[in-house]
Amino acid sequence: MTKEDNIFFAKRKLVDNIYKSANLEGIAVTFADTYSFMNNVNTGKISIDDMLKLKGLKDAWEYVFNTIDEDLTIDYIKKIHFEICKGQNIYPLGDFRTKVVGITGTSWLPKLPSECNYEQELKEILNITNKLDRCINLFCWIQRSQMFLDGNKRVANLVANKEMIKNGQGIISVPVEKIGEYFTLLIDYYETNNMNKLKEWIVNNCIDSI
Repeated sequence: MTKEDNIFFAKRKLVDNIYKSANLEGIAVTFADTYSFMNNVNTGKISIDDMLKLKGLKDAWEYVFNTIDEDLTIDYIKKIHFEICKGQNIYPLGDFRTKVVGITGTSWLPKLPSECNYEQELKEILNITNKLDRCINLFCWIQRSQMFLDGNKRVANLVANKEMIKNGQGIISVPVEKIGEYFTLLIDYYETNNMNKLKEWIVNNCIDSI
């Protein structure tokens, strides 16, 4: 696709992507309730906290569409976190965590951001020649890095999809009915730092395109 075609396609699939991204992060909303929320209809079935998270995703997508041609930097990634998590009592907001975090399903602990060189890691990913491979690497890397106290999967989805759209590759979205399979492979990647199986699964199950 051209970039313009991909923007049009992503906007048409926006409700679906927000629904899937929310559920990937453990926000249990239905597609119908997500659709209603995106059309400013309050069904009364979504908690205030989940409404704030959906609003964060909506605002972050709007920011991505408005900045699609901007270079991807660590500061840009922080801005996506700010948009996704604003108003949700998350601190630090739009900045790296300073506390150790645990991951459900594994005893593996991610390094503190102060122990990492994200600038160099991002540079290496952006130097990957294959456009789709580059975007999938971004998606996986941000999740494993756990840069922020909350919202890392949502940030990974938005950042990877910014680059997907910019390069006409479609969009990445994990099917809700396959989240269990996805998490099994994600945990394996966390523990081994080998993303090959996860990347292959993403290519086969998560690339949405014309």
